[in-house]
This record gives sequence, C-alpha cells and structure tokens, in this order.
Amino acid sequence: MKTGRLSRSSVAAGAALRLGSAQLLHDARRRLGAAPDEQAHQTQLGDILFKALDQLKGTGLKAAQLLSLDLGVLPEGLRERLAQGHHQATPALNRAHVIQLLRQELGGAPQEHFAEFEPQAFAAASLGQVHRARAFDGERLAVKLQYPGMAAAVRSDLRLLRGLLGTPGLGLPSPGVVGSTLDDIELKVLEELDYRREAAELDWFRAHTNHPHLVLPRVRHELSGARVLSLSLLDGLHLDAWLNTAPSQAERDHFGQLLFDQFWHGVRQLRRIQADPHPGNYLFMPQGRLGLLDFGRTLALGEGFCAGLQAAWAAHAAGQSEDLFKAYLAMGLLSPDLSLARFRTELLPALRPLLDWQILPWREPVFDFAHHLLPPSLQAGRAVRREVVTRHLHRIPPEMPFFDRSHIGLTELLRRLGARVHTGSLGSAAA
Repeated sequence: MKTGRLSRSSVAAGAALRLGSAQLLHDARRRLGAAPDEQAHQTQLGDILFKALDQLKGTGLKAAQLLSLDLGVLPEGLRERLAQGHHQATPALNRAHVIQLLRQELGGAPQEHFAEFEPQAFAAASLGQVHRARAFDGERLAVKLQYPGMAAAVRSDLRLLRGLLGTPGLGLPSPGVVGSTLDDIELKVLEELDYRREAAELDWFRAHTNHPHLVLPRVRHELSGARVLSLSLLDGLHLDAWLNTAPSQAERDHFGQLLFDQFWHGVRQLRRIQADPHPGNYLFMPQGRLGLLDFGRTLALGEGFCAGLQAAWAAHAAGQSEDLFKAYLAMGLLSPDLSLARFRTELLPALRPLLDWQILPWREPVFDFAHHLLPPSLQAGRAVRREVVTRHLHRIPPEMPFFDRSHIGLTELLRRLGARVHTGSLGSAAA
C-alpha cells in the first residue's frame, strides 16, 4: 500500500498519463478509418484505473467498488473491471500494529482490557480485521480493529479518484453527476470509518428489531473506541458453510423470508436499512435464527425517496408510463426539459428491462428466487441503454447507489439460497 503523499500522487499521475495515451491511440485509430472495439477499449481503460487504485488500496479502491454498480455512471468495460475490487484483500495487521492500536484506542495493552485476546485475526472486515477475545466477565467477544491510516486517506484518495475519472475519453456522464455520486460515496465511507457511529447504529437497530429469529450482537462500549469495536460473539455459519450442510428447502425458505422481510421492513417502516448485504454479514444459527453483522454502512431513506420508489415501481407494474415519468421527475432523476413523449420513445425502452426484472418477484404471491438472474435481454445492449440513460440523467438521489447495492445484494443472497418467498403486494414492499 502506497502511504506517502508524493508516492500516491505519482501513482495517480502515471495512471492519468496511461489513460490519456490509450485514449489518444484509440482516437487516432478511429480517425484512420479503423473500427475500434469499444468494449475492449473500455476494458483497457478500466484495467489501467484498477491497477492504480489497487496500488493505492485504501478508500479509493473501496469507492471504485461502490461506483462499479450498474447505475448508468460507468461504461460496461470500466464497471466490470472495477467490480473485481470486491475480491481484493488488504494485508492483515501484524501483532505490533494490533497492540499499538489497542493502546491508542483503549489506553493499555490487550491484557489490561481482556481476559483473553487472540492476536491473530479470524476474519476480515471491509476496512479492518476481527479478533476473538474474552471479557473479564467471561463473555466471548469479536473485536474489530481498523486498518491504520484509513481515515486520513479518504479525502486524498477520493481527490485522486476524481482526477483519474476526469480523464477525457472515459465515456462518463456529466461531471456534475459523477461529482455528486463521489461526494455521496465519500460521506458514506467516512461514516463507515467511525466505529463509534457503527456502535450507535447497532444499538439503534437492536432497539428496533423485535423479531425472535433475528439476532444482533451487543456492543461492549467500555471496550470500544473510534477504531476498535468490541461485540458479543455470535455462533453460526456463514452462507457457503451453511449451504454445505445440505439444508432442506423449508430451511432455505425460512431464512430467505427472514432476509426479505427484514430488508423491506427497514425500507417500509424504519426508513433505515443495513446497506451492505454481503454474505459475510450474516450468520445462520441454530433454531432458525439469523445473526446480523456489520452495521458500519447503514442508510437512512428520505420519505421522498421511498415515496418515489413506490410510485415508480407501482406505475411500471400497472403499465402507467405517465405516472412513472412523474415519479422520476419528482425524484430529480430526469432532466427537467425532457418531455413525456421523448421519455416514452427514448428513455423508457432503455429502462424497461431493468424495471421488469426489479418488479418480477411481485408478479407472483410466492416467488422462487433460485433462477432470478439478470435475463439475457437485460445483458444485451447494455452499453446502448446506458448511453440513452446517461443522456437524460439529471441527478442521482443520494440514497440510490446504496439502496441499489443493497437491493441487488439481497436478491443475490436469495438466489444463492434458492429461497421461495412470500412477497406480498408491491405497494406494501416499496411503501
């Protein structure tokens, strides 16, 4: 990981030079009458960008992961390449760094605060690592430690990323759309780095979760700080390990219903969701209980966003294109000068495949998520649809990137479970 300001800047400058050179060569070939492969070119640009961010590690790579969501922001070649950042791992903290961090945050060595503390991490979190420990009262704990230097690097990393994305030829939408999206990402990453905030969020969700089968860990505030978070240790299996036990269809359906209901209860009633439904954030526990982990990234949903989402999905389900148009205008998604006629002829055909896929679970009272993949019709022509959407895009609501990531993550979890879920009515889900 590049830590010096000069070395990080030199990595970004080198990447910008390579991006510019690749674009100049691509333009020259086009002027000479060649028929360049646009997808291959975008993949090449994405590869240059990804390698630079991978060298920098830190929050620039994490921001690029969030930006890789298919929200009409990135061309497909860039999106696919940056999405690979989800599989990159940050090097683990060594024993000396672990002890130093605990001293800085808790004011003493591990043995002063814990009856037992394992210096070797047993799990990795998105911006830190997790250790097993035992409190003096005997409670077993999971202690999350933040990787050093993460908070200090956020703004500099995002500034470098903005500069790289400003390279001509990347095929991005207007600077205002990209800039506002990165502003929202920066804010959420900064929030995620504050473990005191995560502790408060976990306390809030524990207080507002009363389902007997949902289990949230308890925060040990006296053993926590801005970069250390101590929680009661939950016993259970992560998704892959649980699936390897060959669960019955009834068990799959049970946990699928829990996941589905918990997500839409957050949207519909709490107006607040756990915004990172990664498989590693769930534990499948005995007696049909589901453990919920990692509340570093939560999302408060504005009433206008929820109302707009409900109106848009319900309008599309009813085939009411004018109501869909009005809902998108109210959310600020569309350019104010876009007419209803142009919306119907230009934009709606590009949006229809995704909308059809999103509302499909509510076409049936019980939906089988086992085969709920993105259909070929949605994969085909994605670049053309993106160009159309980008042309008419005015502003992305700040909730949308994180809601979309959460919804897509939920859908993927339910697909992997092969769960059959009672979905209820579309209005009750999105309301």
